[in-house]
Amino acid sequence: MNEGEKLNKVFGEKINNINYEMRKGVYAVIFNTKRDKVMTVHNGKGHHFLPGGGIENDESHLNCIEREMLEETGYRAIIVSYIGNAMRYFQSTKSEPLLSDGYFYLADLSEKVQEPYENEHYIEWIDIKSVKYLLVHEHHYWAVNEVLNL
Repeated sequence: MNEGEKLNKVFGEKINNINYEMRKGVYAVIFNTKRDKVMTVHNGKGHHFLPGGGIENDESHLNCIEREMLEETGYRAIIVSYIGNAMRYFQSTKSEPLLSDGYFYLADLSEKVQEPYENEHYIEWIDIKSVKYLLVHEHHYWAVNEVLNL
């Protein structure tokens, strides 16, 4: 597992003369046992994301995934392997120009240890065929597809 080993892909359109705020995040790709569904976090706005989120302070990738999984799902995850790094240029819902710098890991779901902290977030397993249409960020879809293409 080599964190930051290579930049695999860049999504979205970078508009010249705009300063993008970079947000580094770590995300888990977790399949069900049949590998026909992937775990997502569904938020109060109706959006689906891979479980994970922003790196805080000098947090390691592993610590970030562990914290984010507990906050969003209440579950622990076991990291299996590094998938890769991908970025996406986009405008936030508040029209802020952002660059999401995502590090993606294949993981297995472990035990539930608590209730999630984030009230408006809940787990939703989505069919692999729907991932492209339901995941908000293209680089999240890319990470799922990278695993499926192995």
